[in-house]
Amino acid sequence: MQDELTNQPTILVIDDEASIRNVAKAYLEHAGYRVLCATTGPEGLQMALDHQPDLIVLDLMLPGMDGMEITARLRERSDVYILMLTARSDEMDRVAGLRVGADDYLTKPFSPRELVARVEAILRRQRGKTTKGSLMRFAHLEIDPDAREARAAGQLLDLTPTEFDLLLALARNHNRVLSREDLIDKVWGADFYGTDRVVDVYISQLRRKIEAVTGENVIRTARGVGYRFVDPPR
Repeated sequence: MQDELTNQPTILVIDDEASIRNVAKAYLEHAGYRVLCATTGPEGLQMALDHQPDLIVLDLMLPGMDGMEITARLRERSDVYILMLTARSDEMDRVAGLRVGADDYLTKPFSPRELVARVEAILRRQRGKTTKGSLMRFAHLEIDPDAREARAAGQLLDLTPTEFDLLLALARNHNRVLSREDLIDKVWGADFYGTDRVVDVYISQLRRKIEAVTGENVIRTARGVGYRFVDPPR
């Protein structure tokens, strides 16, 4: 998804506050990224579709179209990484952003250095993915690490990159309980900045998408410990 004329990863910053855009652009460019900026929701969505950036820094509250709607629309066509910015401290806003497909969040006001660190951590996850492997067949699911696709009853599941990575980590440890810390290490990596609450949000999303097709709960909760994948191999 990088610009044809440069090897620099492209970051799109969508925020209606000039001070946020300017500081983010300055720090990200200093860190070696190519930075594009948009000031409204519709403009940001169009730039995301036209330029296909490697990562989007997306404000929750925007004129014309909020960050939730932009994320939902992007997830219909793109698996671009999304770091959502919010001025609200309410956990429900952060959870709602993750549920519509954001990959991480950062609460305003924030340190520009922390913004750069979050972007670097997310892009390291992208570069460091080693998902190659044989096709994995289970009673209700089929997971293709090479194609990064999962099917339920023959139907392609609409998973975000993070959801797929989480499902793959669970499936590769079939019937073994993985703690939230285990899953954070396998999916988000050592640079993860958030809380383990994010794991619960993504597990909930995975269950909903799988159960909508199969009617089965293949990801079980080990109360107080973590989660395990129980779909029988075939």
